[in-house]
Amino acid sequence: MASLTLACIVYLLAIREFFSTPKFPRRVVVIGLVLAALWHLPFLRMPSGPDEDIYRYLWDGRLQRLGYNPYLVVPSDPAAKGLHTPETRNLNNPDLPSPYPPGAQLFFRAVTAIQESTFALKLAFVVCEFAIVFVLLDVLRCSRQGTHLVLAYAWNPLLAIEVAGSGHVDIVGALLLLVSAAALGRRWRATAAVALGLAVAVKFLPIVLVPLYWKRVRLRDAALAAAVVGLLYVPFLNHGRIPIGSFGTYVRSWRFNGPVFAALDRIASPQLLAGLAVLVGLVTATWLRSAAPEWSPHVFAWPMAASLLCAPAVFPWYLLWLLPFLTSASTLLIILWTVSIIPTYVMWHWRTLGRPWGALPGWVMLLEYGCLATAAAMLALRRLMRPAVPRYSSGLAQSTLLPEHAISVSGSPGDVSKTTPVQFNKEGRS
Repeated sequence: MASLTLACIVYLLAIREFFSTPKFPRRVVVIGLVLAALWHLPFLRMPSGPDEDIYRYLWDGRLQRLGYNPYLVVPSDPAAKGLHTPETRNLNNPDLPSPYPPGAQLFFRAVTAIQESTFALKLAFVVCEFAIVFVLLDVLRCSRQGTHLVLAYAWNPLLAIEVAGSGHVDIVGALLLLVSAAALGRRWRATAAVALGLAVAVKFLPIVLVPLYWKRVRLRDAALAAAVVGLLYVPFLNHGRIPIGSFGTYVRSWRFNGPVFAALDRIASPQLLAGLAVLVGLVTATWLRSAAPEWSPHVFAWPMAASLLCAPAVFPWYLLWLLPFLTSASTLLIILWTVSIIPTYVMWHWRTLGRPWGALPGWVMLLEYGCLATAAAMLALRRLMRPAVPRYSSGLAQSTLLPEHAISVSGSPGDVSKTTPVQFNKEGRS
């Protein structure tokens, strides 16, 4: 926890430099990416902890290769005892079938077909993480942002912990979603729609981004994406029914680090609150679609963040979906969330000490969401107190020589951190 605290402080200081500097030398970006790769190595070599989700991934992939349906087979069933390996016996919630959608299931099968081990899965996730770097560089160039902002993604502490360390399939979905966003920016509409469908087939979270694709993809592109997702379910159909495994149990029973859901849980059913979380994300995406008609990568982060805030469980690796889109100062609150969520790891530490899994202590919730509330209040206050930028009429430049005016070179109004003197002649030309 002490090392993570230090890493988060340094990361936030780096974020400040990334957003205040318009461009970094290419060699600095390359060195930064090399460093990110190097500090993944010790996490990649660490064995997975007990009850990690990666054992469930291994089990699901193994079942498919043996001809079984992971949505139907319960790992603790005595009839399935002979299907286990020493690694799969460590999976969590053995009394439940798999909750993961078919896109994730087929990824598990593909990796375990090459090598059936947790290390192979972790290595595949790290490859997806590095692939995001290359796609993100292309997105930054297309959106005319500095390529050094790729380090805002690559240096986030959650990547080393949850991808190279624990290994979570969310990074696969984040890669597909970023590919969809990049294709949307290039107006490759069919590719954007299909990639979004595949991302939803890994986990359902990005479904709240559908309004961002309104009038940006054609109806036939949406139909193609729906057909692709439907085909992914075909190998898992049970008497013509689409299986969901233990996803319903997740909504009804699993609770972790969800303050909004916990506050409303006593007055509404879990299914209704889960629908509310999806609705919040859809409304946020709809508002952003109308407020920002031009394509921008950062608008992909806010709808998912709003939906997660209302979800029944907010595990740290869920925020992996947001990381590729945190390349703008407008996402500072979400960036802070990826750091303030770190204290929740105390629950995993207590479990290694033999303490039962339970609700997070109040001080952890206060630290995590109190930091967000304080930062939001400070940003709002700063915006309210920001002086209005005077607008000069063209007549002001008709004198023989105006006094020197400081014009920001950073491009943001009112920013006087870096200025250059400019003089105007009679025609108003500098």
